[in-house]
Amino acid sequence: MDLSLDRHGEYLFVRRVTERSITVVDRELIASFLLSPERAVEQWPVTHAQALTDNHVDAVLELKPEVVLLGTGTRQQFPPAAFMAGFLRKGIGIEVMDNAAAARTYDLLASEGRRVVAAFILPAA
Repeated sequence: MDLSLDRHGEYLFVRRVTERSITVVDRELIASFLLSPERAVEQWPVTHAQALTDNHVDAVLELKPEVVLLGTGTRQQFPPAAFMAGFLRKGIGIEVMDNAAAARTYDLLASEGRRVVAAFILPAA
């Protein structure tokens, strides 16, 4: 059986996830970042889910998502309600999961041409 990778259009995708890094296409990132199909915003100043506030919402909204995936490290950890409410007030869905699950879900939604933004939290170096 022949298998082939079919990517509809060009978009940034997650190739690999480890405990301390995430590889986007061929670039290994070791600090928290935001990812949309068109661009990555590096050095997102967050090191754990509990540090998220409503002030962090605007950086994500600048990428114009229809859905947000929050990867909170090796385990799922829910952020404060104020952070979640910032998206819900705008009618934007948000899902919280570990980084590996967020990466898989992001890749699937991006491949379908959806306006998805993934916010990945990585531990401080």
